[in-house]
Amino acid sequence: MLRKIRWVATGLILALAVVWIGKWTLNGGPAGSGSTGIGVSVPGGVQVGGPFKLIDSNGKTVTDADYRGRWTLVYFGYTFCPDVCPTELQAIAGAMHELGPIADQITPIFITIDPERDTPQAIGEYVKLFDERLVGLTGSPADIAAVARAYRVYYAKAETKTAGAYLMDHSSFLYLMGPDGRLRMLIKPGTTSAEIAADIRSQMNAS
Repeated sequence: MLRKIRWVATGLILALAVVWIGKWTLNGGPAGSGSTGIGVSVPGGVQVGGPFKLIDSNGKTVTDADYRGRWTLVYFGYTFCPDVCPTELQAIAGAMHELGPIADQITPIFITIDPERDTPQAIGEYVKLFDERLVGLTGSPADIAAVARAYRVYYAKAETKTAGAYLMDHSSFLYLMGPDGRLRMLIKPGTTSAEIAADIRSQMNAS
């Protein structure tokens, strides 16, 4: 299962690399008029996102349909992540602050790729460290594998030298999903809060 997810995620990354290079070339650099150049649309024919059934921090089952009518900013990670996950969640929290009142139209969602350790309580406590508006979702290993496959997320367990301990390797895109549940933009890791907010505003204004 994880091997299949790895190949699907790799295909998306390669496709996006072509798009980013194209934008750089056409715009004469990383930024074009009215855009940060950080977020990109997905190439035609590449489907990202889809139905899911997961569990929120209250132990309630939720599905993708529960977020219809709202914009969502989705990130995949895990609570034991030592670096990239807290960095990206801080960027999301900062973007929500930058957006001001229009942030009320957006639900930021953190989906774990480590359901073995990330219980509903653990993930709920974790996301609230960054922003009260962040929603943490977990589920069974099968449900997490299904949503990761739908979003073309790569993840794999990486054993450490300490017995029983492990980290998780994973891709680190932000997914901006429209009120209709369709992907509007992928935002690469390392994007600043201001740049994320600018790309979200751009997509919302274009709708």
